[in-house]
Amino acid sequence: RWFTHFYVVSVLWNGFLLICLFRAEFLGESFPSWIQDMHHALGRDSQSKDVGNEHFSALLVLLLLWLHSCRRLAECLWTSVFSSGVIHVVQYCFGLGYYIAVGSTVLCQVPTNVRNGKKLSVQICWYHVIGVMMYIWASLHQHRCLAILANLRKGRSGKVVSLTHSVPFGDWFESVSCPHYFAELLIYVSMAITLGIHNVTWWCVVMYVLFNQALAAALCHEFYQKNFSSYPKHRKAFIPLF
Repeated sequence: RWFTHFYVVSVLWNGFLLICLFRAEFLGESFPSWIQDMHHALGRDSQSKDVGNEHFSALLVLLLLWLHSCRRLAECLWTSVFSSGVIHVVQYCFGLGYYIAVGSTVLCQVPTNVRNGKKLSVQICWYHVIGVMMYIWASLHQHRCLAILANLRKGRSGKVVSLTHSVPFGDWFESVSCPHYFAELLIYVSMAITLGIHNVTWWCVVMYVLFNQALAAALCHEFYQKNFSSYPKHRKAFIPLF
């Protein structure tokens, strides 16, 4: 349940970055000095060529990231039913740092000094459309799967009646043990597409999410197989058919 803290931090921090980027791109305002210093340290203000699509792509991805954090926070507060499990303090601190770093990573894809007070010219490209559609599709399935897990611990009245584990069925659970983890990967892939596919930095983020979610899914799949003798044998751990 302390994962809720991650999304609170993400909503506040990435919301702040989104406002800063929006004001810089559409109102021609400057980034705060400390953000410019961060960009300077990463060498992002050394670019002289202004590519409008890259600016709009970064703004769109930061918006998607913020919306994702808002949805996950709402699910933690009002949908999910958590057990009495605990999180290691190192994992907790790393998680807080991750959600700060991931938004900063998006912001650092945009140089601070190339707009020179000019407002952003919005150009919607094919990869924006595909990325957003994939983001919505994956987000809807992730929410459905999280709702299925929560309902396993609720009675007909909607009240929590048990904190024990049960075998979930429905939606993507028919193919994999952890479809909500798979959907998380797809959400980050959709952001990589929205950035224009070629952004190597964000694909590194996608690879981190892949290995992180795959490990969690493998452990969860092993738990199901060990504790439920009638667990469906055709289900994969993380990715359908693999």
